[in-house]
Amino acid sequence: QVQLVESGGGLVQAGGSLRLSCAASGHTVSSYEMAWFYQAPWKEREVVAYINRSGGITGYAGSVKGRFTISRDNAKNTMDLQMNKLKPEDTAVYYCAARRNSSTKYEAWRYDYWGQGTQVTVSS
Repeated sequence: QVQLVESGGGLVQAGGSLRLSCAASGHTVSSYEMAWFYQAPWKEREVVAYINRSGGITGYAGSVKGRFTISRDNAKNTMDLQMNKLKPEDTAVYYCAARRNSSTKYEAWRYDYWGQGTQVTVSS
C-alpha cells in the first residue's frame, strides 16, 4: 500500500507557472506507474500526464502538451508536475495517482492509489 500527498497548488494569473509535487510513503514508488489527473467542477476526472516506472516514458493530454512536464525521482519517492503558461481552463483539483499494473490506458478507475488533491486556480 502506498500513501500519496500532493502539494504546490494555489492561485496564479494566466500565463504563470506552478509546480505540483506528490510525495509517496508506505512503499517505494518505483514499483508503480504514476500519473496526474485533474477534475473540474461537474466534470469527470481525466488524466493530465502519465509516467512509467523508470520515468523514461511520459505522455500528456493534448490540452497541456508543450506546457506541462511530468517527472519523478524514485530515490526520493516523489513525482512532480511543472505547469507553465497556465490558462483559466486549467483550473481544477489536481490528483496524484499510482497503479501496480502496467497498461496503455489511463482511465481513472485503472489507478489503485490516490492523493487527496490540490486546488489549482488560474485567473484571467
